[in-house]
Amino acid sequence: MNPNHHYNEEEENHTAMEIDKPTTIKEERKETDSEIQLQSSQAINGNDAATSKRRRLLSSDLKVDFDLGQLKILEKPAALEEKRGIIKFRVVANDGNPESFIMLTGLKNIFMKQLPKMPKEYITRLIYDRNHLSMTIVKDNLHVVGGITYRPFEQRQFAEIVFCAIASTEQVRGYGSHLMNHLKDYVRGTSKVQHFLTYADNYAIGYFKKQGFTKEITLPKEIWMGYIKDYEGGTLMQCTMLPKIKYLEANVILAIQKAAVISKINKLTRSNIVYPGLEVFKNGPAHIEPNQVPGLMEVGWCKEMEELAKQPKPKPFFAVLEMLFTEMQNHPSSWPFAQPVNREDVPDYYEVIEHPVDLSTMEYRLHNNQYESVEEFIRDAKLIFNNCRQYNDPSTTYYKNADRLEKFFQKKLLETEYSHLAD
Repeated sequence: MNPNHHYNEEEENHTAMEIDKPTTIKEERKETDSEIQLQSSQAINGNDAATSKRRRLLSSDLKVDFDLGQLKILEKPAALEEKRGIIKFRVVANDGNPESFIMLTGLKNIFMKQLPKMPKEYITRLIYDRNHLSMTIVKDNLHVVGGITYRPFEQRQFAEIVFCAIASTEQVRGYGSHLMNHLKDYVRGTSKVQHFLTYADNYAIGYFKKQGFTKEITLPKEIWMGYIKDYEGGTLMQCTMLPKIKYLEANVILAIQKAAVISKINKLTRSNIVYPGLEVFKNGPAHIEPNQVPGLMEVGWCKEMEELAKQPKPKPFFAVLEMLFTEMQNHPSSWPFAQPVNREDVPDYYEVIEHPVDLSTMEYRLHNNQYESVEEFIRDAKLIFNNCRQYNDPSTTYYKNADRLEKFFQKKLLETEYSHLAD
């Protein structure tokens, strides 16, 4: 969460402290911090045999035709730094341990610097509060470079992320994403928590979206209302963790899925086949028929494609004109203008009207790329309206339909990027 929010002083006596039973670190917790740290590290940094085995397990539901052991997995810089021992991830609480106090103090200093709008007293109170836990990124000598402080509501199966920040000197290394993945795997592996809630300000929304958070809150209000801290100007966001995903191994899962998809594609297409260059051009300019190019016929080329390629491309404004025409054609008042006026029904029409236009004529010109500009299209539309009013009496249905259709056309034109051309 970023809590660069405007702080609400009422939070000093937040009802969550009174309603929910304090969440403390249980003595019977399944794994110690060091064990969790070791497991997290091994998940990424396991030896070759373990890695191959893990890949086989992850791909057990996929029928693939490639050696998973040879699959190249791209590891991000933060994961590589963890593998080399440059950074470590520690879960810390105010448990009376001197090392814990050192790390919490280091994390508190980062939050105070990175979250300047948050009162220092408020940060201090929550960091050392025994209901809160912190996932920290630690370098040598317990030097904290970032972390997330959260409060689990285990019986309600959600946790509130209170603070999240990385030291300014350590940013742009992917620490933020790697930290969140560690937090998700740790929380899900040691508690009943399946959801995160947080209030994010405008600067933090993008980060949380990348970590799987959404503004759509699906948790019922009765579960979290009155338990989490509210921040003025913040946006409430939720993340629901996927039960079958180990987030620190997401890159492995995605790599296997990508390889499986490519394998299937290669079975159905010839896109993976590389042909040698054409010999015919070695001695200078030459001519070759498309059907003589190796592989071209196999990918579906035909003579009709060549003809289609020669057709003129639609002009940049074609989509706008097509939209305007479709709207006008579908309007209830357009029926008198659908087709050219019949000479037999109205013998003198073409003597009175010098430039007759109708919707079918406009449609032909539009789809045959005959309009060189938006102005030409508008000119034809206006001719339809003006011709009708010129020939018909104002009391007639035709005249009134022309007025209604023109008014609608001008309204739609105003909604486009060519609104300056509207009357």
